[in-house]
Amino acid sequence: MIWNNHRLGCVLSCRIHAMSQTIPLPIAADADDLFAGRLAADGQRLTRVELSTLQLNVGKMCNLACHHCHVEAGPGRTEIMTWPVMERILNWIDQHRADMTLSTVDLTGGAPEMNPHFKRLVRALRDRDLHVLDRCNLTILLEPEYEDLTDFLAQHHVEIIASLPCYLEDNVDKQRGRGVFQGSIDTLRRLNSVGYGRDGSGLRLDLVYNPVGYDLPPGQRSLEADYKRELAERFGIVFNKLWTITNMPIKRFEHQLRRDGQYEAYMERLTGAHSGTNVDAVMCRSLVSIGWEGSVYDCDFNQMLLMPLDPGTTANITDEHAVESHSRKLWDFTPQQLIGRTIGTGSHCFGCTAGAGSSCTGSLA
Repeated sequence: MIWNNHRLGCVLSCRIHAMSQTIPLPIAADADDLFAGRLAADGQRLTRVELSTLQLNVGKMCNLACHHCHVEAGPGRTEIMTWPVMERILNWIDQHRADMTLSTVDLTGGAPEMNPHFKRLVRALRDRDLHVLDRCNLTILLEPEYEDLTDFLAQHHVEIIASLPCYLEDNVDKQRGRGVFQGSIDTLRRLNSVGYGRDGSGLRLDLVYNPVGYDLPPGQRSLEADYKRELAERFGIVFNKLWTITNMPIKRFEHQLRRDGQYEAYMERLTGAHSGTNVDAVMCRSLVSIGWEGSVYDCDFNQMLLMPLDPGTTANITDEHAVESHSRKLWDFTPQQLIGRTIGTGSHCFGCTAGAGSSCTGSLA
């Protein structure tokens, strides 16, 4: 087996990560939006040019509690999008479909499959001929209540975006919990068995890589080749594409950075690697993120940082439930009011424009 640079870096970063323990720390507010300053200095503007994707956070409940999770999802979270909220979103889509380029609904969480209305929502979206993405942690499909989901997802041609932060067992388990790697491999084999990731099946399976330590992702194309070789040779697993996503310096990952005295160095790494050519390709230019009660955000990261569109009376509120409850909802907007808007930014946005760039669909380069 070849020990390439990615493998060595992955091992070293995991050793660093293993020294840390999960200790909640206060998060300092972003006192100065350095990203907006950089855009202004470069003569750039960040606006939404179309609305082709709705990203729905259908709940923060998850069977895992990963150290890098910017949602801070876990088994103890109770926030769940209800069916009445889903129904209002569906009605909004029906009312405004002709006024936007909407083609994709991106389901995220938490583990989106743990929402009790997950199947009903998928059926409703597919009945509307919308492409559905399921951001899956893989291990949820092994839980007794969810074992039938593999066939369900295949039947409805749902694209699976599966998190697998490394192809080495020790590295994955250190980031996501003991036994997660083997569970992920078992699930990938099961997905392959129903056609996911196989040529001609029409069932797309993409994997997601997050750096285990404090580095930016390596080149997506070369890392994808490594993943495909290692997973095929060792486990007989195939998939379509690897997405490399930069860890955002917010929530749990920010706690980790500050605890280990690495926050400033990481931010310097991001800002130093900023590329203006990535600005026109970031996901928020064609997407809005919807919270579990229907509130609207420019992206999933802004949602977790309590940065809704038109915050109004929630501008100085730091309780996520109050912000989500009292912010304007999707059905309070028309597509015309969402398209052409200046996008809210913060210093975390350098995570999307650093290096080869990063979005919810991987590298921008």
